[in-house]
Amino acid sequence: MTIYIDPPTWPGHGRLWSHLVSDVSFDELHTFAARLGVPRRAFERDHYDLPAQRYADAVEAGAVEVSSREVVRLLYGAGLRRPKRRYRSPGAPSS
Repeated sequence: MTIYIDPPTWPGHGRLWSHLVSDVSFDELHTFAARLGVPRRAFERDHYDLPAQRYADAVEAGAVEVSSREVVRLLYGAGLRRPKRRYRSPGAPSS
């Protein structure tokens, strides 16, 4: 089981965040996150958002440090990438 984490460089809610991903399955990712005590609500589409203060915990538990670009490449390579849906107002024609 390999889980990957990028550096905590993503700002939000007054903190910096990392992304925790799997290149195999969401089940693998959820299992790893549960072992770390990361709440399921931190899962967003295809990754967990992890605050900077938990970065070392994830690495100590076995997450492999990679760049943010590598996180995206791994998700696409595994077929696990789930892009954000763009908001479409009700009644708007679909493209």
